Amino acid sequence: MSHVTTGRNGHGLIGYGISMYKPLCAYVCRDLLSTSMLNCSETMDMSGGMSMDMHGGSETSPDCYATDDAFLGTLAYCISTHCQGTAIYELERYWSLNVAGRQPEQPLPKASYQETSAAITLEPTETLVVGEDLNQTMLVSDEDYEMSYNAQGIFEKMEVNHETYGIILIVTGVAIPIACSLLRFIPFPATTVTKFNAWFIDPPVFGSRHKTPIAGLFHMPTRGQAFFIFYLVAINVILSAAGIESEQPNSWFPSASGSSGEILAYFSNRVGVLSFANIPLLFLYAGRNNILLWLTSWSHGTFLLLHRWVAAIATLQAILHSAIYLHIYIHNGEHTSESKMTYWIWGIIATLSMAILLPTSLLPLRKRAYEFFLAWHVLLSIFVLVGSLWHILARFSRQWGYENWIYIAIAIWGFERAMRLARLARNGVKIAKVTIIDDDYVSVHVEGVTGSGHAYLYFPTLTWRVWENHPFSVASAVLPPSSSSASSSSGAEAIDLEKRGGGDNRSSSSSSSVSNSNSASKPHFSSSSSSSSSSSSSSRIGLTFLLRTKAGVTKALRAHASLPVLVESGYGPPHTDLSSYPLLICIAGGVGITACVPYLRAHPGEAKLFWGARSQGVVDAIAGSLQGVQTETFVGKRMSIRQVLGKELSAAAAAGGGEAVVLVSGPSEMADEVRGVVGELGRKRGGKGIKVKLLEEAFSW
Repeated sequence: MSHVTTGRNGHGLIGYGISMYKPLCAYVCRDLLSTSMLNCSETMDMSGGMSMDMHGGSETSPDCYATDDAFLGTLAYCISTHCQGTAIYELERYWSLNVAGRQPEQPLPKASYQETSAAITLEPTETLVVGEDLNQTMLVSDEDYEMSYNAQGIFEKMEVNHETYGIILIVTGVAIPIACSLLRFIPFPATTVTKFNAWFIDPPVFGSRHKTPIAGLFHMPTRGQAFFIFYLVAINVILSAAGIESEQPNSWFPSASGSSGEILAYFSNRVGVLSFANIPLLFLYAGRNNILLWLTSWSHGTFLLLHRWVAAIATLQAILHSAIYLHIYIHNGEHTSESKMTYWIWGIIATLSMAILLPTSLLPLRKRAYEFFLAWHVLLSIFVLVGSLWHILARFSRQWGYENWIYIAIAIWGFERAMRLARLARNGVKIAKVTIIDDDYVSVHVEGVTGSGHAYLYFPTLTWRVWENHPFSVASAVLPPSSSSASSSSGAEAIDLEKRGGGDNRSSSSSSSVSNSNSASKPHFSSSSSSSSSSSSSSRIGLTFLLRTKAGVTKALRAHASLPVLVESGYGPPHTDLSSYPLLICIAGGVGITACVPYLRAHPGEAKLFWGARSQGVVDAIAGSLQGVQTETFVGKRMSIRQVLGKELSAAAAAGGGEAVVLVSGPSEMADEVRGVVGELGRKRGGKGIKVKLLEEAFSW
């Protein structure tokens, strides 16, 4: 009896709550007898279940095993011969649980192990030939025992290794981001941190583009991201092969090429388990309610990047697992029968779903048909989970705990979806009021909703895809004091984060304060801390979003003055505490300004904003929110980012003002240019007084 199809449910994983063959000596003895026909064996009924051992044209039931004297005597004598160092209570426990089989409900042996052993008065003289009839108490040959002992012993050892390495993957995949984030609390010298970030964390691995796609196909990771990606790839490669051993002679791999076939089977099992272990990680990294977003300083964009890499690794492992077993079964002549079995079909469904997900998740498709990609992604992900789960349950039932990896993934996904529903239920159905600012921008006010950071908005009446939602950044949570909120001067601002990457960073230099003239007919977004007592007394709780209308839902909003909306908020305030930095420099492009406003309002030190906008209308509309902020706007001409940052950081260094933080929120080209300039200044002048940290706020495809 080896990796049987049905049996008692296990709890945990193999080696961690589940034991396969302990005591090994007893399992080996029974395995050697299980292929022999007994006096009580019956002619095989092809419609029968899998609860009986089959041999030749007969089958043996649990009742037969529990009562057959020849079987019980031979098994007891074999155990007494080979298990002399094993405690009697262990042998009795094994005897009561496993003599009749491994089914949840089965008869007990008619006599205990000790009673059966005591009943053997004469030492057996005949040796059983494995597979032949067993009709008297017989000996088991040392050669057969050794081969079976090696087979079951090494198999369980490999299975424990598989599960151990899977645990290593998931634990380090969670622990390393947390540990790396804790480093920020260690008071390293600011100049050292600046130079380290400029060399090893912030720059792209190659070239100068990070947010701007390479050839339109993928985003180049930063060096900091690449370190962890390298770890994920390396640890999966290493653990896929580490500790795989062969034990010969082996009854499960007895041919001349047994050693190579044995290693191949163990490797296939290893990558199958590791693929399962990676599935919870890829679901964790993908979630907007990912607990690591609460426990670390890593961005959602970084975790989405890691999600894609882990998904690629898990897919490759699943393909290898399937391909190797396909080769094994074809080589053994068993493919025709195996491929018709339920476990095989569900395994193919899971592997194909993963293989299809990979190419259909490439950046061009995500950008051009995001809603289709999202729905397709969810559908195939369900097939992956269901297919993987039934692949295990149909093959092994719940004996060995492989299904627990999938249960963990389902729990993570369930928590993610439950949190989304909870956020939606907390706010209920609201009415969004839409005001057109100009040809490019609209504002959306939603009363009675709280939140910060960013929120996801659902407009169920705009599209038949009622599940469709888009993230928008939130600047504050106070609506204008009057009912005509579209023309008032208090509120919050937001950007459609999915569209920010396509914005424009061309602008022209303006005065050091935002112009607010000739804007009475336009919506304004004033500071929530207005000094007007009347405004303070009549302000209302709510969120206001500033959107650039390009296509899809945001374009459709222009045709509506008000419409129902569901608000999934709020996904946290800015997760990085910048209060320790004396100087905050914000570089904003277009409606990327809205991600900067919370930082500018909350910063206790000096805050400066350099903002490039497509039109004067959006500048006028948001003017009230920037009261008290040193602001320079650029409308119609390109902002010289290198000149701005060089001047400001040099002045800060000369004044000995301590560290500065540069926040960028805008088009991908702007973000990459800021990243490049900050990195260059940090590398060249990090030891000459410039102490700077880079922070990027942007949606990641």
